[in-house]
Amino acid sequence: MTSARPHLSLLAGLALTTALTLAAAAQTPETPKTPEPTPAKQPQQPTTTRVFPLKNITQPQDANEVMTVLRTISDPHDRITYIWPQNAIVMDAPADHVANAEKVINELDKPKKTYRLTYTLIDLDGTKRLGDQHYAMVLVPGQRAVLKQGNKIPVVTGIDLKNPNNPQSQVTYLDIGMNFDTTLDDAPNALRLKTKVEQSSVLEDRSGTLAQDPVVRQSVFEGSAILTPGKPLTIGSLDIAGTTRRIEIQATVEPLNP
Repeated sequence: MTSARPHLSLLAGLALTTALTLAAAAQTPETPKTPEPTPAKQPQQPTTTRVFPLKNITQPQDANEVMTVLRTISDPHDRITYIWPQNAIVMDAPADHVANAEKVINELDKPKKTYRLTYTLIDLDGTKRLGDQHYAMVLVPGQRAVLKQGNKIPVVTGIDLKNPNNPQSQVTYLDIGMNFDTTLDDAPNALRLKTKVEQSSVLEDRSGTLAQDPVVRQSVFEGSAILTPGKPLTIGSLDIAGTTRRIEIQATVEPLNP
């Protein structure tokens, strides 16, 4: 029994030491934490609203490019809106931001170069020149233009039997004549022409076909070429089936403004 007393004394001493340590820790006051400083709010600048009517930009894609530039250079808090029906840009922002935007808009909203493109169709029989036809249009680089000359021929495609006592013919129309589909793009020291030229006519001899079904003869040229202003260029030719004749297509572009 006497051998266990030293162990009991040791345990009692450890318990007393632990109790005193906990009591001392409970009585020691915690060091208060220094609060982090709250960032001061920046005073909000007064804003002004300004409407910028676009004078020379008429295509939505061009207006979108102007909007992209404005949003890139402006503060994220600036409000910039494009109003398509009025073709105008509305900006709500501090006065100095609006002034910067005005300079950018004036720089981008400038008159675009315009050109007159003339197609000359030269009717040739072998080497003999029979006559010329001229078709002209005014183009702005990057914008598509279509020119048509001819007739619309009705073609019956079906019968509407909703009212059996009065059936109605379903009709579609074919464009017969000349059709020019053109896009002009800027290129270094020249202009790139993308074009599609269609020539069609109704074949008079329709033997072996139904009387109401027209037979259409069509020739199509599609391609691209580099044009130098003021210099005619033959861009293609169309053979007239069943004859020795052909139509040469010549294109000439001329600037209308400096």
